[in-house]
Amino acid sequence: MANHHPEHPVHTEHNFNEIGELAAGLDALDTAKDESGTGRGWRILQGFAPLSAVALLLLIWQIVVWAQVQPSWVIPSPGDVWLALVDRATNPNPNLNLWLSAGNSLRKGVEGFLIALAIGLPLGVALGLNKWLRLIVRPILTGLQQLPSVAWVPAAIIWFGLSDATIFAVVLLGATPSIANGLISGIDQIPTLYLRAGKVLGAKGFVYIRDILLPASWPGFLAGLEQGWAFAWRSLMAAELIAINPALGAGLGQMLDNARQLGDMPGVIGTIIVILTVGVLVERLVFAPLRQRTLKNRGLLR
Repeated sequence: MANHHPEHPVHTEHNFNEIGELAAGLDALDTAKDESGTGRGWRILQGFAPLSAVALLLLIWQIVVWAQVQPSWVIPSPGDVWLALVDRATNPNPNLNLWLSAGNSLRKGVEGFLIALAIGLPLGVALGLNKWLRLIVRPILTGLQQLPSVAWVPAAIIWFGLSDATIFAVVLLGATPSIANGLISGIDQIPTLYLRAGKVLGAKGFVYIRDILLPASWPGFLAGLEQGWAFAWRSLMAAELIAINPALGAGLGQMLDNARQLGDMPGVIGTIIVILTVGVLVERLVFAPLRQRTLKNRGLLR
């Protein structure tokens, strides 16, 4: 009598989660972790290094001012720039207030980035899985990524007028190609064995994309997200500098242009510093922890 072998049950989402946890554990075993006391000292050094760089930059700046390389109305002192920022931070006019302007610009940047993510994610998956579609569309994406975002502002103003739609259109055209290309690159870096194993385990359709494709391509996708945010923030500033309308509300780009029109160099430099600071804070508070966690989970953090 022939032996009867029962059919194996179909693997469920729980199985995929267990496989993912096992893979992360195996990755962690590949890299020996240094548990010595140097870890805390290195973290302290990482915290003070940016402050030291800022202090050095301020010192060089002040020396240039003392040397009177240029008149004070061309290169103002750090103290003058600080006073200009304090004046804007306490300005009762909503359109000139630093906190309202920074908050509105950050809100628009985040909203535009999330919309770009909603478009770039499925686009990246589609191009990552379909080589023929990628052959047609990828050159267009790459071209859009290379095109300066400010070039879209005049066209967007003609299409949508001086409205929020113009701002978001410029942000989308700047950020979406980077997000999609990052995901495509991440998919290309997945070992073929992983993808075949997922299909053998019964992953199909949305489950395959969610539990196999996206986790495996995450490092490349995260790099695309970081670049996408950088493009979104730069595109937003370009749009706010050109598409100026009181109906759009306060913004850092509008504040920068107001200072330029008044010949207020401390205000110009101060606003530039705020724009730079917001971009750096988003990278340090959002993307840097994600990057560290990804490296740690994959056993790549030293």
